Amino acid sequence: MEKQIFTNDIILSWLHYYSQNTPIDLEHVKIIDITKKNKNIIPTVEAHKTTLVFTNAGIDDIFYRLWNVGLGECEVWYNEGSEPKGEILHHQIKDMINRGINASAGMLIINPNARNTSRIGLSNEMLQRGSIQYVGSEIRAIILSKMMVDPQDDICVIGGESIAIEAALTAAEGSVIAVEYSRADRATLEDNVSHFDLHNIKIIDHVDETTMADCPVPSLVFLVASASTEQELSCLIKLNPELRVVLYTLDFKTAASMPDTLRTLGLVDIETIQVSVSKLGSNNTFKSAPAPWIITARG
Repeated sequence: MEKQIFTNDIILSWLHYYSQNTPIDLEHVKIIDITKKNKNIIPTVEAHKTTLVFTNAGIDDIFYRLWNVGLGECEVWYNEGSEPKGEILHHQIKDMINRGINASAGMLIINPNARNTSRIGLSNEMLQRGSIQYVGSEIRAIILSKMMVDPQDDICVIGGESIAIEAALTAAEGSVIAVEYSRADRATLEDNVSHFDLHNIKIIDHVDETTMADCPVPSLVFLVASASTEQELSCLIKLNPELRVVLYTLDFKTAASMPDTLRTLGLVDIETIQVSVSKLGSNNTFKSAPAPWIITARG
């Protein structure tokens, strides 16, 4: 088992240090230990007014990355050592972008503009363009509501790049296995992972027993229907017979035949819906977007 640097006692000592030496209300503090893998500091700070971050020494660009996504007005309370003692300093992130972390320690980040609600259906303008034609944000919001992602979920997303990004933001204590068959699409997804500073996404190029061997067993899968969908689901259901499934298709024949396919794989509670979105244009006429079918099921 990996050795834990920040034990419960050490975390409590840092909380006590800040409670004794700052005017900050720690009642709703969010604690994140980024010395552990799969921890996303940027979405955590965005969503919480007070975040206690535990970090290793040697991270040179942490404040630059926070500033680069618009968190420059946040205030950081910290000390110069690796022990919870001594003088406390505080500066805004925008004044610290040339600094790094020189000691393993805890620091408080105060975000007065934190949003305390989950956000789904990110605007496509927030995503890196690259090779991918993204689904509309309204459709994505419905897909994510059907997925019902929990913070601890381990999720497999096949062919759904923007879904993978939003799922990773929501599953902050879990992980996302993103499957991309196209090299160009994998490159664009990697750009988005870097853009959102996500550490809980693993990208693979196909689904089989070998590629999934070193991945967490998913509790949920989202798929864009393709010729390999049955093979992919068969593999994933072997790993987790209680798998939850959300499937997307624009093809009527696929939508009509998929429930029978899912039943042969042992899935139940199959539901199919069609989603249509129309937007009012500048000429006062409505333009309809492609209307996909979304199919849900469970093991």
